[in-house]
Amino acid sequence: MHPTHHQLPIRAAILTVSDTRTKADDRGGQCIQSLLQEASFELVDYQISKDEPLDIANHVKKWCVDHTINTIIVTGGTGFTPRDQTYDTLLPLFEKEMMGFGELFRTLSYEEIGPKAMFSRATAGSRDKTAIYLLPGSTNAVTLAMTKLILPTVQHFVGELNRV
Repeated sequence: MHPTHHQLPIRAAILTVSDTRTKADDRGGQCIQSLLQEASFELVDYQISKDEPLDIANHVKKWCVDHTINTIIVTGGTGFTPRDQTYDTLLPLFEKEMMGFGELFRTLSYEEIGPKAMFSRATAGSRDKTAIYLLPGSTNAVTLAMTKLILPTVQHFVGELNRV
């Protein structure tokens, strides 16, 4: 029988990548926090980083070796503006990329916003047995990814990463 891992505790860290947001006006990060709490998942850390590759990478690397964290959700910096560095910074850190996450996210986004959905470089992957998600910064995108893709499957993802 294939394990479902539906009882696995999720201990998450949130990183908002933005040159302008603060915790007071970070609606995307606040949305992730609320949805995690509603799902009875634990929030271990929540930070805001400038859209600087070294800062982004340092947060994620630090969290990946912290055994109290098994899930990282990064929001912001996944588009095509010159300042959007998240995807380019984190993709090389992945041990494995979950291609289907980005494909499904863009498909669901297309139903809401049309062809502009293809400009999102949302993706997911893993490093050091930690699930990592990269989401756009908009609250609508965060809500879509969290409710339709992440919350229903994150326990399975973490469970698979920790199978022996």
